[in-house]
Amino acid sequence: MPLRAIRGATTLERDEREHLHQRTQELVEAVVAANSLETDDIVSVIFTCTPDIVSDFPAAAARELGFGAVPLMCAQEMAVPGALPLVVRVMMHAETGRSRNEITHVYLHDAVSLRRDLAQ
Repeated sequence: MPLRAIRGATTLERDEREHLHQRTQELVEAVVAANSLETDDIVSVIFTCTPDIVSDFPAAAARELGFGAVPLMCAQEMAVPGALPLVVRVMMHAETGRSRNEITHVYLHDAVSLRRDLAQ
């Protein structure tokens, strides 16, 4: 099956571990559901956070969903002046029979403003 990259993002209301986990899990579950994926379809996941998120790693939230065997990585976004704050982004690599045009990218909460062309 082809390997596809699926993008998404969400925002937090506050930098708090439990809230970060809830929003990250919401995002991951939405990407998986929107693209009819199973955990075994997922090859790897890269998370990034804006520099104002320091309460925990988004990957820890994904592991709580059963992603323990999936390679996960976290990184920090560039600190661009005026950028949307408290953003968690995801780039999920998955094996799927969907074409690139059939992939659904997921943007939640205030992150919809980042890619109105891709947001549902």
